[in-house]
Amino acid sequence: MPLIIRDQLVNPPTWFASFRDLTLYCNVFLKLEVLLESDDVDTYYRWIKPRGGMDFVEEFVRPGEEDGLHLDIEANYAPTVVTDRIAPENLHRLIATIQSCRARAA
Repeated sequence: MPLIIRDQLVNPPTWFASFRDLTLYCNVFLKLEVLLESDDVDTYYRWIKPRGGMDFVEEFVRPGEEDGLHLDIEANYAPTVVTDRIAPENLHRLIATIQSCRARAA
């Protein structure tokens, strides 16, 4: 099952290091294909690539193009984990919720 992260969650107030930690954990330990959902692929790619943000992200997809577990600022698709940012104070909760959703889908 892919994890599809909305592009807006790369922007502040998200901590970029926490975004990178989340994608590392989900890709390496949970064996999820991590995708970034965006209408503005070029801008986001140019911003996150030099910072190492693509190291654990497989590719970009257009909104609604791919089925899977969504991480978004609002619940547009089911299933969706809703959050306003990825930061040290919510990283463990996000990982636990993603892990739980993955287990239910299996």
